[in-house]
Amino acid sequence: MSTFRQAKWSEPLIFELGAPGRIGISLPDVEEEKRVVGEVKIPESIKRTSPPNLPELSEVEVVRHFTNLTQMAYGVDNGPVPLGSCTMKYNPRIAWDIAFNSGVDQLHPLQDERTVQGLLELMYELQKWLANIVGMDVCTLHPAGGAHGELAGVLVIRRYHELKGQLDKKTEIIVPDSAHGTNPASAAMAGFKVVEVPSGEDGNVDIEALKSVVGESTAGLMITNPSTLGLFEERILEIAKLLHEYDALLYYDGANLNGIMGYARPGDMGFDIAHINIHKTFSSPHGGGGPGAGPVCVKNRIVDPERNIKLGDLLPGYIVVYDEEKGMYRLKGPGPVSVGLLKSFFANTIPLLWAYTYILMMGPQGLRKVTEHAVLITNYFAKLMEGVRGYEIPYGRGRFRKHEVVLSARPMAEEVGVTAEDVAKGLLDAGLYAPTIYFPLIVKEALMTEFTETETLENIEKYAERLKEISSIAYQDPSKPKEWPLNTSVGRINVPKANHPKYVAPTWRVYIKKMRGEIQ
Repeated sequence: MSTFRQAKWSEPLIFELGAPGRIGISLPDVEEEKRVVGEVKIPESIKRTSPPNLPELSEVEVVRHFTNLTQMAYGVDNGPVPLGSCTMKYNPRIAWDIAFNSGVDQLHPLQDERTVQGLLELMYELQKWLANIVGMDVCTLHPAGGAHGELAGVLVIRRYHELKGQLDKKTEIIVPDSAHGTNPASAAMAGFKVVEVPSGEDGNVDIEALKSVVGESTAGLMITNPSTLGLFEERILEIAKLLHEYDALLYYDGANLNGIMGYARPGDMGFDIAHINIHKTFSSPHGGGGPGAGPVCVKNRIVDPERNIKLGDLLPGYIVVYDEEKGMYRLKGPGPVSVGLLKSFFANTIPLLWAYTYILMMGPQGLRKVTEHAVLITNYFAKLMEGVRGYEIPYGRGRFRKHEVVLSARPMAEEVGVTAEDVAKGLLDAGLYAPTIYFPLIVKEALMTEFTETETLENIEKYAERLKEISSIAYQDPSKPKEWPLNTSVGRINVPKANHPKYVAPTWRVYIKKMRGEIQ
């Protein structure tokens, strides 16, 4: 079985280390005469009444603390992180070197464009590459992440109908029940009513249900293809035709682009708008709060022929253009019909440079192979799990999957009471990262698994072997999985309690106040 990879010790909080008066660095006293230019006025209401409560440690204590924390952590550098839908693939180190080059990460967003021509040229090329990969015409790199890109796409839909004078009746966005949770959230934030349509047993959108809700009030449809079930939407051309008959726009959630890249393009399927998750398909790191990137591309279809307004004119943010007259690249700001700026500046260039490097290294043939490997790996894993007691693969039985497969531990839960959460903890105990659990919501006891193209067959076989071992243990002694994990630095938490506001302490300051009874 896999060697356990996580340190088991319990590292104290940094506030629990050190001692009063201890410091990590000594600075010489300032002896030269100090000169104050002007007067800094701080309102009395926000002035400190006491020094900040900061940890007091020596340098070696700080280094050891954070070293211990890294040894307690697990990431893609340790082994597979098969989080279905979240796509945690290995991040190539050459892209790291380029994206975090000191000549790039020290640039300022307000610099003169003439001083960043090299970077703008790369971003200009990336816009064109991404648009071509998804079969679109115009691309903005402006959005700061996947959900941000979603919101940008839905705001484009809103502006489209607003410019056509039909926003008063175009009030609904349709979302499949297998969609990412951010889809309905983005639609609601843009001011639309969300209409959910169910999936059929074949894993496709229930076309008859869709036909029953599409109408004059439909502004658009948000759909992921392949879906979160890992299945390609077989009737996508029919769906696109249906939406366009009602002048509704088709929005492509690019979260699962790595399941079709190089083989199919959303723009060729009838999609009008597509957002791209850079971290999912093009290898930039995922997680940690950012910075992220969520480019949005559109078909440059006519919105208003009289004013020559096209869908590309509606895109948010700055777009890199080449000024033929001046022979230089420049940033084109939002025009009069654009949805405007969704953040202060052009884009988060570090993850975008990562993607640029990845695409440049892979080339068209390499990107196609990425899809081939991701799909082969997924179906190999599904085959290994076929017929294993306690698990099943619901929806589209017998169909090949694309980039991911959703197992269900429903039979095990119903027969012996061992749940998807128990299975996940059992994986942790063997040093294996658990898949996404309980999503999509339409799959009971879901174990949403995605290895991506970067995993080895040996790792996939070890993973399947552990899942089989968990099944064997569960049917022999159902009480044992309830004790897992035993080999991690933190045991199983009380999930309802951990999510209750009374017990959640996001910061040390909040924790202290809770302990003192100052806040509930």
